[in-house]
Amino acid sequence: MRVIVGCESSAAVRDAFRARGHDAWSCDLLPCEGDPQWHIQGDLLEVIDREWDLGIFHPPCTRLTNSGVRWLEERNLWAELEEACRFFLQCMHAPIPRVVVENPIQHGHAASRISVPPTQIIQPWMFGHGETKATCLWLKGLPPLLPTNIVAGREPRVHFMSPGPDRWKERSRTLPGIAAAMADQWGNYTDLVTQMEAA
Repeated sequence: MRVIVGCESSAAVRDAFRARGHDAWSCDLLPCEGDPQWHIQGDLLEVIDREWDLGIFHPPCTRLTNSGVRWLEERNLWAELEEACRFFLQCMHAPIPRVVVENPIQHGHAASRISVPPTQIIQPWMFGHGETKATCLWLKGLPPLLPTNIVAGREPRVHFMSPGPDRWKERSRTLPGIAAAMADQWGNYTDLVTQMEAA
């Protein structure tokens, strides 16, 4: 299966799919933190139509989430909000049969412009990580992600991260348990559906 993981420089999701035998690639404006051999450094929209079987996208959320809503009026960031919504929708409507778009919970201005509610909301503690970070998934052609290892911890680690130049990057990383669940469940599901469609 050919997989494109958009707006990912960590290679976490890409490598989880590659470890299971899929032809997975990451794409980001930033260089790859992992093996650059399967990384496209550039504009996602320039490669989004290259006959992928599955697209998993992490569009920038700075202007879309509740944590940043107060700055829209105060700093007049409405144009940036419109651009962020446009890119989000381009990911959602990518010409790919199976699509996942991942983002935190959106504020009302973003939600009204995107006008499609998320399919599900997941938490790290559902996948073996003892912390909280509500993450929304918008799904096309895929079933919801099932919990794999529910743990007791409920620490808001990401919320209490110290300020710094890379804080945004650390906050946006996909945790290994979630990446593994995506690769295990959606990789197998899409393989099965592809076989059924070809029969």
